[in-house]
Amino acid sequence: MSEEILANVSAEETRVALVEDGVLQEVLIERAGARGIVGNIYTGRVQRVLPGMQSAFVDIGLERSGFLHVGDMVESRQEDEVGTVGDNGESGSERNRARIETLLREGQDVLVQVRKDALGTKGARLTTRITLPSRYLVLMPGLRRLGISTRIADEAERERLQAMADELRCEGLDAGFIVRTAGEGASSESLLGDMRFLCKLWGSILERARQAAPGTLIHGDLPLVMRILRDLLDTRVERVRIDSRESWQQVQDFVERFIPQTPARIEHYDDNRPIFDLYGVEDEIQRALQRRVDLKSGGYLVIDQTESMTTIDVNTGGFVGHRNFDETICKTNLEAARVIARQLRLRNLGGIIIVDFIDMEHDEHRRQVLRVLRQAVEKDLARVSVGELSPLGLVEMTRKRTRESLEQVLCEPCPTCSGRGFVKTAQTVCLEIQREIQREARQSEAEGFLVLASPGVIERLLDEDAATLAGLEASLGRPVRLQAQDMYDNEQFDVVVV
Repeated sequence: MSEEILANVSAEETRVALVEDGVLQEVLIERAGARGIVGNIYTGRVQRVLPGMQSAFVDIGLERSGFLHVGDMVESRQEDEVGTVGDNGESGSERNRARIETLLREGQDVLVQVRKDALGTKGARLTTRITLPSRYLVLMPGLRRLGISTRIADEAERERLQAMADELRCEGLDAGFIVRTAGEGASSESLLGDMRFLCKLWGSILERARQAAPGTLIHGDLPLVMRILRDLLDTRVERVRIDSRESWQQVQDFVERFIPQTPARIEHYDDNRPIFDLYGVEDEIQRALQRRVDLKSGGYLVIDQTESMTTIDVNTGGFVGHRNFDETICKTNLEAARVIARQLRLRNLGGIIIVDFIDMEHDEHRRQVLRVLRQAVEKDLARVSVGELSPLGLVEMTRKRTRESLEQVLCEPCPTCSGRGFVKTAQTVCLEIQREIQREARQSEAEGFLVLASPGVIERLLDEDAATLAGLEASLGRPVRLQAQDMYDNEQFDVVVV
């Protein structure tokens, strides 16, 4: 499997696409006016402590206060252990037994890092468990812990890295380290270089924090292209192409300094053809904004995002199969499982995800579909948990959400339907107009009424509802005039007393 990274850079927006074997797997977008703040470190001031929620609101100088839960605070009792953790420093063995009111008070200053960007009406999710990533390692100040990424599967390599990291750990520094996935096969010199860099960086952060006022940005993460190269550049990435000469030069300098041994070729793309036209990336992004995803077999998926969860419905569509009904359903579900895993990454869907597979009669088919789904999500860079297949054919999944989905980044709620996805029919609006006329007639002694509405609604009032409107005029004893307004949407109308 070969991978390629494409970067489309402009003054207003940076887009990075990860392509595997010519197929788009993931796209990340960062806009100049709305750059993500995950990884940024701030000096914050506690505004409110909420014992009932075991959380606090912290002012970090942004429009909305950040949210800090007790589970995201450093434990008072530190442990010295070697463990198995994810690339970001999270460990399932950590449990916070303290209560928020014993750790924080209103008006207290605290050093925090952003775990999740602000999403919708929610402020950023914060943590006091600071982590500083480099190419091979993650520094965890205040924790005497050594960990190895779960994505490094070879047991001999894990033991080598654990022994090496333990031996090279910075002397006298109250911190732990995680060896990231990129550290597989890394030399002791490379790990030592990363350790020195991170120790020096943490020291400078502490020095700035001591002098900074609350609400100050102390440390910001790298720009998008550099972050992607730091986190994703490995032996599988054959080439990186960037369409901005200035960014290409910056990336070259970054790679030479921090990833000098990279096998990937860093190229400046200066072809007349837009870089995202390669491999049909631009078209794939447009398709990722649609509800329906067609399967090669003839089936299709319907993906709907809501406030609380994402639902994915699997349908056979025009696929009739060549053998029997059960085999047809199984094949559709197997194809859907693979496509769903890719769509989660491509659309960056997070939180709770419910997949409604087509009902299967045979237990072996059910086990096979669930096995394929779990294998397919293993390549996802975000943490994904897949539950069991219920008797109704539903699978509950969770995917870690740290930033907005592709739809939330590129789109906004429809101004006509306000995000509902549908609008009232002309008949419904006409009935609402008639009720509003009756309401106004009871409350005023007006001589008549003027109705302002969209052309489609006015047309119906003059055609199908003409007799009803005439009867209303007769019962009220007052005329009703109609006037079409091209600027009105289908649901908008005004009844004016004249």
